[in-house]
Amino acid sequence: MDPDESLTEEIEETQPATETESSTRPPSGTNTPLLKSYTYATPLPTGLEPDQECILGVDEAGRGPVLGPMVYGICYCPLSKQDELADLGFADSKTLKENERDSLLDVIMSRPDLIGWSVRVLSPMDISNSMLRKDKYNLNALAHDTTIQLIKEAIASGVNLREVYVDTVGPPESYQKKLERIFPTITKIVVAKKADSKYPIVSAASICAKVTRDDVLRHWIFAETGVKDTISRQFGSGYPSDPKTVSWLKSNMDPIFGYPNIVRFSWQTCKTLLETSGKPVRWPDDEEANAQPRISALFNQSGGGSSAATLAQQRQQYSTFASKKDPRPQPLFMQEMALRSAVDF
Repeated sequence: MDPDESLTEEIEETQPATETESSTRPPSGTNTPLLKSYTYATPLPTGLEPDQECILGVDEAGRGPVLGPMVYGICYCPLSKQDELADLGFADSKTLKENERDSLLDVIMSRPDLIGWSVRVLSPMDISNSMLRKDKYNLNALAHDTTIQLIKEAIASGVNLREVYVDTVGPPESYQKKLERIFPTITKIVVAKKADSKYPIVSAASICAKVTRDDVLRHWIFAETGVKDTISRQFGSGYPSDPKTVSWLKSNMDPIFGYPNIVRFSWQTCKTLLETSGKPVRWPDDEEANAQPRISALFNQSGGGSSAATLAQQRQQYSTFASKKDPRPQPLFMQEMALRSAVDF
């Protein structure tokens, strides 16, 4: 994670599953290794009339942890029935205990006539790959794109959105203007910090996101062969500031291959541990690239520089032309793989 990214979620212990666990798993969880991100969406509310105006809330869970997925959730209902939704007793998921959140998701699922919801589960691997792309793509950009995707999918499914409320950890003003440009037909868009504690529809979305993340993490399936019974699930809250989490990272790091796919390897905590405790790896292509002279060295510069003999030797050595009489040196990877160039035949 970028060092400058602020963490606003409260640290909470994530417990592993137990054999006596009796609560029903949410339908938004997964029974396969989470290697790719996925979306779960409910059908439209059965009581929703054609073209009936709706209100929608957006919130996330798991932005700051160094392991596990980040989950974005949306929840929507008819605009005329938002007071009925508020009476169901929703609150910010981070202020509730786990069993309270589970109970509120049961309430949401018991009202398919009133409430529709959807979650986008972003895998740790996809999060890290996105943030380590050559072109800069930080966590805020990923959050924006995920939110926009969920709203677009709701509209495409037939939801007539008139009001949208979004919880944010970044600058709300610019984000709100961005959404207003993308969704000009939505009458009212509000992007606010702590929206999950201000608007019941956002609180409901927070419940969907948090319960889904907890379930995926609690029932995590390791894709790596042979690690199921060797890796501890006592990883604490998952936050980089949690000593239990840091201890787990140190104990479960392979010095060469790094971490299992539950870990977001782009986070600075992981980078630091790999640099200090991992084994250095040298790539032949990198060594060859470092040994390659600058293109400017192949041309005579006015005012001095290499001798004519040296320049001629360099031009011959790195020329794109070769012959059997004066072959160019093979790249290192060709030598190691016993490859031959076309002029050798």
